[in-house]
Amino acid sequence: MGSTTATAGSGGQAPAGATTGSSGEGTGASTSTSASATSSGSGTGGDPPDPGFQPCPATGPCKVLPLGDSITFGLGFDGGYRVELFHLAHQDGHEITFTGTQQMNGPAMVDGAPFPRNHEGISGETIEQIANRVPTPALRDMPHIVLLHAGTNDMVRSANGADTRLAALLDELIAEAPDALIVVSSIIPLPFATAAVDTFNATIPGLVEERASAGAHIIFADQFAGFPTAELGDQVHPNQAGYARMAGVWYEAIEGYLR
Repeated sequence: MGSTTATAGSGGQAPAGATTGSSGEGTGASTSTSASATSSGSGTGGDPPDPGFQPCPATGPCKVLPLGDSITFGLGFDGGYRVELFHLAHQDGHEITFTGTQQMNGPAMVDGAPFPRNHEGISGETIEQIANRVPTPALRDMPHIVLLHAGTNDMVRSANGADTRLAALLDELIAEAPDALIVVSSIIPLPFATAAVDTFNATIPGLVEERASAGAHIIFADQFAGFPTAELGDQVHPNQAGYARMAGVWYEAIEGYLR
C-alpha cells in the first residue's frame, strides 16, 4: 500500500540500486527490536520441533524465499526486513541467500558481503494473486525456506474469505515445495482496518496447526504481536525499525533450522 486508502504498494517501488541508510551498507542492527516468534503445532522458533527435518543443505547457502506483497518488497525502507535478516544470519555464521524473480531493491552490500537482492514481493498483490505465482515463477529456484506474509491487500479489497484463500495458498506451497520449511506469519497492523486484521490473524495459527498435524513442514511466526504503529512509516508499511522487528521474528522462527 502506498497510502492509507490504497492497496499495498500502490505508491510505487523503491528505486533499483538504492542504498540502505546513509552509509549504503546498512545492517539494521541499530534499529533491531526484540521480537518473538512461535510455531503452531511445531515447537518454537529457533528450536526445531523435528530434529530429523533439515531443509537447509549441509554445504552452501540455505535458500530463503521472501513471498508476499510490498511489505515483503520493502516499500518504505530499501530492502525491507531482508536487510536485517541477512545481517542476523551473517553475524551468527549462517550462510543464507534469497530467491525469487524480483531484484529491484536492497543495498549492494551488508556486513561487507554482497547482499542477495532476490525476493518475490510484488506491490499491491492479494493472497490470490500471490498464489497465482506458485509454483511458477516463485518456485523456479526451489527454496529451502519460504517466508510468507500475505493478506494486507485483502483487508482493503475483500477481507471476507481471506482465510480460505490463505488456506489454498498454503496447500499449494506444501504440494509444490514439500521439502521446504514454510513459515507463515500473521500480518502486521493496519490501523484503518483493525477489525478485519484481527479476524484474519486469529485464523492463521489454526490453519498452520491443521497442516502441521497432517505432517507438513510448516510453522507460524507472529508478526503482529507487539508491533507498534509508531513503526509504520505510512500507516501501512514499516519504517526501518519496523522492518528490523519483522526480521527478528523471522530469524527467531528459522534460526534453529540454519546450518
